[in-house]
Amino acid sequence: MKKASRYWIISLLLGLIILLGLPSPSYADSQFITTKTIHVLNRLSFGPRPGDIERVKSMGINNYIQSQLRPETIRESPQITQKMAKLTNFYLAPTELYKKTVPPLKKGAKDFTQKQRIQMNKSTRNVLRESENVRLLHGIFSNKQLQEVMVDFWFNHFNISVDKGNLARLLVGTYERDAIRPHALGNFRNLLGAIAYHPAMLFYLDNALNTAPGSKGARGRHKGLNENYARELLELHTIGINGGYTQQDIITLARIFTGWGIQRRGGDGTGFKFDSNRHDYSDKIFLGIPIKGSGIEEGEKALDILASHPSTASFISYKLAQYFVADTPPGSLVNKLAKSFQETNGNIRYVLETLFNSPEFWNEKYYGSKFKTPYQYIISAARATGTEKPRFGRIKRILDQLGMKLYGCKTPDGYKNTQEAWLNPDAMMRRISFATIISRGQLNQGKPIRVNHQQLRATLGNNFSAQTQAVINNSPGNLQAALILGSPEMMER
Repeated sequence: MKKASRYWIISLLLGLIILLGLPSPSYADSQFITTKTIHVLNRLSFGPRPGDIERVKSMGINNYIQSQLRPETIRESPQITQKMAKLTNFYLAPTELYKKTVPPLKKGAKDFTQKQRIQMNKSTRNVLRESENVRLLHGIFSNKQLQEVMVDFWFNHFNISVDKGNLARLLVGTYERDAIRPHALGNFRNLLGAIAYHPAMLFYLDNALNTAPGSKGARGRHKGLNENYARELLELHTIGINGGYTQQDIITLARIFTGWGIQRRGGDGTGFKFDSNRHDYSDKIFLGIPIKGSGIEEGEKALDILASHPSTASFISYKLAQYFVADTPPGSLVNKLAKSFQETNGNIRYVLETLFNSPEFWNEKYYGSKFKTPYQYIISAARATGTEKPRFGRIKRILDQLGMKLYGCKTPDGYKNTQEAWLNPDAMMRRISFATIISRGQLNQGKPIRVNHQQLRATLGNNFSAQTQAVINNSPGNLQAALILGSPEMMER
């Protein structure tokens, strides 16, 4: 975090002390404990839970990193396994969810009745609520924290928004479950393909409407080309806006993906349907490479080209370096990651291993240089305070008020993870206000129990600056947990 920003947050804390009529702080040396361990926990996880610092120190930082890179070797926490076993909608396939929530039209009817719509909306909200709770549950409790961090990263990279409509609200959980989570640390080409086939993405970026003009299936809403998915696939998902494509490449890619749409009922359950009657079967040239008109195989070929493109390696590497190291990452690191990406054919695990072994990642000038997004902040606060029975509804309302509605970024570029996007006076006042709520134990179900500030300090490693220490130490005990949760160090990762 920039010094000016740090001093600004400190001034807010000092202002709180002054407003309360408390004595001015006296400054002491900052305690510097387990810095590398804290750095790793703040970057590879959503921050420490009670006992995490000691656990990582005991197993060794390198062993912790290696285990997080291989989540399949980690035993999941009982809080997750027990709650996941009780879910009613989460494990249903897309077409099963649609069948469960959307009744067939009555014979002769052109639309649903008002009563049916009310019931459909209610059922869809229930499905969405369960999907949101699953995300928060994993963020707070999962032992596979790097996987959760990467789910957050990739969801914003391949963003969809529930505000698009009921179908997005219905399918967002299956999108994260089937397309993102299994590939979060896997192969980029497999991830890209899973995204391309998922009905949530095809709905969000309108490819379900994408039809070859003059084809047999060109009728009603499916009359012509829709370039939305093709454009974002190039600009946001793969080679980037400066990656070397033209408007003609966008049009060609849209033609390649004509007929890729949605199967709401029946089929194989995935919700994907290729409609050959709406596909453009002509031969094409995409990014200078000839593609024979052959149907769905054209899309596979295009995805192969994009996943292996050097610009994709650079674009993804820049975003990973920005997420894990600094808002403006060093070019040397981006180049290393891009080289690893290309040498391993997009193996995300090995790209991250290159990142975590790099001198740039361990350069102390980047420790605490990232400003937490509202999601990262709230999840880290829930973890640090040892929240055991989260009030998911309250957490979601806090995220809404902080401007980061869960699954709610309307634009396809997703939520930003930079300080510039989130550090402003209004947002900071809201965070500090919520820090007070959290310190009172109000994220937990049942009777609120005030957070123990001494335990909180220990959980976070007591790694505060002299200024922050002074503010906290010169405050009444019942304010100290709130001040810790509202401190610059808690806003940083």
